[in-house]
Amino acid sequence: LPEVPDCYIYGKAPFDANISGEERFLILQAMKNGMDIINGLHQFFTEDREFVRMAARHGIHIKDVRKPPELKDSHVFTGEISKVDIPVVAVLGTDCACGKRTTVVELNNALNTLGVRSVLVATGQSGLMQGAMYGISMDALTSQFVIGEIENAVVKAFENERPDIILVEGQSALSHPAFMSSLGILKGSLPDGIILQHAPARKFRCDFPHLTMPLVESEIELIEAISQAEVLAITLNHEELSDLSVTRFIKDYEKRLQLPTTDVLSRGCRKLVHTLVNHFPELNRATKLGTILDIQPTPTQVAQTY
Repeated sequence: LPEVPDCYIYGKAPFDANISGEERFLILQAMKNGMDIINGLHQFFTEDREFVRMAARHGIHIKDVRKPPELKDSHVFTGEISKVDIPVVAVLGTDCACGKRTTVVELNNALNTLGVRSVLVATGQSGLMQGAMYGISMDALTSQFVIGEIENAVVKAFENERPDIILVEGQSALSHPAFMSSLGILKGSLPDGIILQHAPARKFRCDFPHLTMPLVESEIELIEAISQAEVLAITLNHEELSDLSVTRFIKDYEKRLQLPTTDVLSRGCRKLVHTLVNHFPELNRATKLGTILDIQPTPTQVAQTY
């Protein structure tokens, strides 16, 4: 590169959580070149003697994004979430790595662009590394503190930012047998609505080739059985799908489930914004959305944004 970057981000998440010898060499080389190290593993680089010595020698910093708070700084559930009097919407999914974070980031950006003060609460290391000001890497927490840390992040975002809406990033899937993250998000954030992300062409769970994907209907039923919130919309991951196939799935889900459906990467967030404003009218009153959403799109714009 023409210039040395400021940071070296280790963004992989291998199951064994340990870096290889080759990757260790690359991290040490980055330190020698003066790059700060941002680490997303459960293996903490700040507790690695060789890394600590190299960091001190070259005057660089190491940040373990997944390192949980000290016990004295940890939070249990308090019920303070009840004072959050603005909409809280969680973007959950039917599987891991199906686009939940992408959708919540795109929706957060779209709302803020339209004048809605939206704040994103991240629940994993990638969301935090991508710049979310509030959140916690929940899979690094002792189970006693998972729900409390989610609650605390939402409450802090509410108190500090005074936003119009808070969006909470989902993790895994409520129905996934290997993870309990979605349950903690539902309990800790007590969302007022859910957006459900799904990969229609995916036949088996990511990294689990013997576990078949759930139906959207069954995931909705499970979510609404546990949470008082309703699923408000479906968002799609278009992996292995043609644009025509995406359109067909959108029409099918909207007809069968009576829920607005879109793919934010290929069709934008307009449907989601409409849905949120319809369910939470205060968003319309608080912003300039009224004039924007009243504009009737042309047929070309419909094809592009819906």
